[in-house]
Amino acid sequence: MDLFEEIARLRRAGRKSALATIIKVNGSIPSHPGARMLVRDDGSIAGTIGGGCVEAEVWQAAREVMETGKACIRSFSLAEDAAHDNGLICGGQLEIYIEPVEPLPRVCIFGAGHISRALSKLCSMLGFSVTVVDDRESYASRERFPEADAVIAGNYEEIFPALDILPDSYLIIVTRGHRDDMRVLRWAVTTGAGYIAMIGSRRKVISVVKGLQKEGLAPELFQRVHAPMGLDIGAVTPEEIAVSVAAEMIAVRRKAASNWPALSMSVLGAASPAAPSK
Repeated sequence: MDLFEEIARLRRAGRKSALATIIKVNGSIPSHPGARMLVRDDGSIAGTIGGGCVEAEVWQAAREVMETGKACIRSFSLAEDAAHDNGLICGGQLEIYIEPVEPLPRVCIFGAGHISRALSKLCSMLGFSVTVVDDRESYASRERFPEADAVIAGNYEEIFPALDILPDSYLIIVTRGHRDDMRVLRWAVTTGAGYIAMIGSRRKVISVVKGLQKEGLAPELFQRVHAPMGLDIGAVTPEEIAVSVAAEMIAVRRKAASNWPALSMSVLGAASPAAPSK
């Protein structure tokens, strides 16, 4: 098995793993520098660093690395007695670098128009796993979105339950009209997504949010919505708008000060808080 192909598969599937690599060797060991072992989030293993007690300890360390997200270096000494007890004829020392492998951040783009096409291409280039959703089969097609990981056509409400929304998920609402934007936003604000954005003028945003509040949705649900979406760079064309949204997504991903939601708290019936200083 090609470990790097397996890592790519796991990342696109939204799964964590940890990669252990022998980086330094002194003396005799049952493997070689550069040997690698991949530990998946379900505890299964691919590859080997030589077996025995060292591999068992590295497996445990890899589980810890997956939990903390922090890489580490572990040193091992294969003393003659310990090596013999484990059936190994060696007595060297080695260092192993264990690094976390995080899943690709996921972006779900609702709507399959011109802006969505530009966003899909750009987000894919930036390392996001892209899913495009639209209720029109003629728009939500592989021909229009060849770079996307998934393209789904169907009724929005029927698709929502099948989407695995996590804290590192990004939801972008760019459907063909106010009514559909409201349908998606109604669901989006109840998820645990780390980023929710909706296209439209401030007047449109206010209209949609107030409509959902009249349905009984709490004002605080909308406090994390980026709307109008994207950083203010004067974007006009679909490609420019895609750049502004992608820049905002990067700010959220990297925890930059500019990731402050654009939706004014005055829309929600509360005083507008001060944005963090840059």
